[in-house]
Amino acid sequence: MPAIGAQAAVRVVKKVCDAYAALKGNIKAGNLGREGSKRRLRAESKPIVFREDAAQPFDDRILTWNPDARTVSIWTVAGRLKHLPFVCSDEAMVLLASRKGESDLVLRDGMFFLIATVDLPEPEVFEPDGFLGVDLGIVNIATTSDGEILAGRALNRYRERHRDLRRKLQKKHTKSAKRALKRVRRREARHAANTNHIIAKRLVATAERTSRGIALEDLSGIRQRVTAKKDQRARLHSWAFAQLGRFVEYKARREGVPVVFADPRNTSRQCSECKHTPRTNRVTQARFVCRSCGAVLHADHNGSRNIAHRGEAVWKRGAVSRPRTSPR
Repeated sequence: MPAIGAQAAVRVVKKVCDAYAALKGNIKAGNLGREGSKRRLRAESKPIVFREDAAQPFDDRILTWNPDARTVSIWTVAGRLKHLPFVCSDEAMVLLASRKGESDLVLRDGMFFLIATVDLPEPEVFEPDGFLGVDLGIVNIATTSDGEILAGRALNRYRERHRDLRRKLQKKHTKSAKRALKRVRRREARHAANTNHIIAKRLVATAERTSRGIALEDLSGIRQRVTAKKDQRARLHSWAFAQLGRFVEYKARREGVPVVFADPRNTSRQCSECKHTPRTNRVTQARFVCRSCGAVLHADHNGSRNIAHRGEAVWKRGAVSRPRTSPR
C-alpha cells in the first residue's frame, strides 16, 4: 500500500469522524427508527464502511484551483497530478472567484465531478406587498395563487413511463438489468431535480417581480399523514416535495424574497372567498364549488389562495420577533 501524505491522512480521519457524527445525528433525530428497532440495531451494530468510489473531500493543501487556465492540481496516492482541465459554465466560473473551504471529488456514471463551496452575499429581506401562495399536489406539482399551474400532465407521463420501465427491468433479475435500473433511477432523479429547479426559479422570479413573498405549505411528515388512493401512491412517494421547498428557500434568500410556511390543513376544502369549509366543497380533484357563496374555482387554485392568505397571517404574527436578515 503506498504511503499517503500527512494532509491526506488528516482528511481521511475527518471523513470517518463526519460519518460517525452523521450516524449519531440520525439516531438522535429518530431517522433510523425507535430504540430497539431492527433498522436502528442494524445501523448501530455494523461498522461504517466506504465504497472505493465514494466522494472524497479535498482542502486547498491537496487540491489547487487555477480558474484562469481552467485547470486543477490534485493530490493522489500515485503523486500530484497537475494541469488537469475542467469544464463548467461561464456563470460557474464567476462563482468560483468566491470559492472557499473544501471541494469534493465525486465519481458519477463514469465521470469525475468537483463540487466547490462558494460564498454569496445574502441581501436583506424586503417587506412584501402580499404573498404568492403555492399549492403542492400529486396531479399538479405546483399551482400558484395567480392561477398558474406548473409541471402537471407532461411530468406525470414521464414518471409513468419510467415506472413501467423499472417494472420490466426488475423482472429480469440479471446484472445488466440491475445496472440499467441504476441508470434509470439516476436519470429520473436528475429530471426531478431539474424540474424542481425550474419551478423554484419561476416562483422566486414571479414573487420578486411583483414585490411579494412566497407562502408554501408546511408538508413535513406528509407521507406519514396522507392516505392516497392506490393509483396515486407511487406519485406521492416518488416526488421530492421537500427538495422543491429547499430550492425555493435558497433561491429566495439569494434575491431577498421572504418565504413563510403555512398550515396546510383544510386548504383544499376551505373557500378562499368566504372561508366556508365543508367536505362537500371539493366536488372533484380539479373542481371546487363553495356551498355557501357559490364560488367556482380550480381546486388547486383555491388551495393556493388559502395558502397565500395564511402565509400573510404568519408573516404579520412574526413581524416583531423575526430577524430582518433572513426569511422565515
